[in-house]
Amino acid sequence: MEVYIVGICIAVCGNFLISISLNIQKYTHVRQSQRGTRPYYTSRLWWCGILLMGVGELGNFAAYGFAPASLIAPLGCVSVIASAVISVVFLKETLRASDILGGALSLTGTFLLVTFAPHSSPHVTANMVERSLVSWQFLIYFMFEAILFAVLMYLYKCRNIKHIIIMMLLVALLASLTVISVKAVSGMITETVHGSHLQLTYPIFYIMFIIMVISCAFQIKFLNQAMKMFDATEIVPINYVFFTASAVVAGILFYEEFYGLSLIYIIMFITGCLLAFTGVFLIARARPSIKMDRVLISMGQIPGKSCTVQPQSDDSKYGKLASKFTCNSGIQQDEV
Repeated sequence: MEVYIVGICIAVCGNFLISISLNIQKYTHVRQSQRGTRPYYTSRLWWCGILLMGVGELGNFAAYGFAPASLIAPLGCVSVIASAVISVVFLKETLRASDILGGALSLTGTFLLVTFAPHSSPHVTANMVERSLVSWQFLIYFMFEAILFAVLMYLYKCRNIKHIIIMMLLVALLASLTVISVKAVSGMITETVHGSHLQLTYPIFYIMFIIMVISCAFQIKFLNQAMKMFDATEIVPINYVFFTASAVVAGILFYEEFYGLSLIYIIMFITGCLLAFTGVFLIARARPSIKMDRVLISMGQIPGKSCTVQPQSDDSKYGKLASKFTCNSGIQQDEV
């Protein structure tokens, strides 16, 4: 079996487990709020959901060690599709025509992505990461990101401009660093496990690990702030599009994943991305009230992590409860 297929299978399974986890947590919230008994976190079922979430995120992390970032990141739409299906089948949500069309487009886009995305990338070693960090294309890209991030922070903090595009761009800029660091850490661990060369003795491994943790933490922070100001019907698709775009750009510039790829493959890959983007927008479209229990990065997202559409119940108790949960960081704003 090709190595990239292992990465695809791990990413798909990880995202599927995440979608199951989110719906288990949602079911627990609904049940506990309707019964008005113990808090949700005392439920064994809720903790089973958290366990599945952890396994899914771990799978997304591992997938970056087997396949290019530009192939793994767009597979986050699997979680969106699976969550919508589970909500309809098990939670008795209403199935809309846009859900069917969106799911079909997302599946078609995913097929094109898997087929035409780069299937191989250079072995991620400490020396390779060090060379990429000082390459001219990455330095230019990093300077551009730093300047843009500073401008966006100035608009957000100093000018008090609370626009959703500004918030999601801040998350996307951090996500590109997360993707680079996650693939570096995962790739070096994979190389070490394979026994080709011990990578964990190099300082660059721990530097990239710190970058991964910090960038993930700030992504969670900005996503929480965005969820307080905007509805998830807007955040889910925009975050998926921006995260995927940032992951692909990071893979191209840092890991040279598109090197040697023919023009027709690039065009078909872009077409697959556009179809997946459109499908996610249709699934999230026109839902009056949607929540995300957790947002990843896994990306990812740890990247790859994927935003999941969670339709809320019309029950007034659940609506009040759900407003206290913002994203898949598991951070609550109020006590239930």
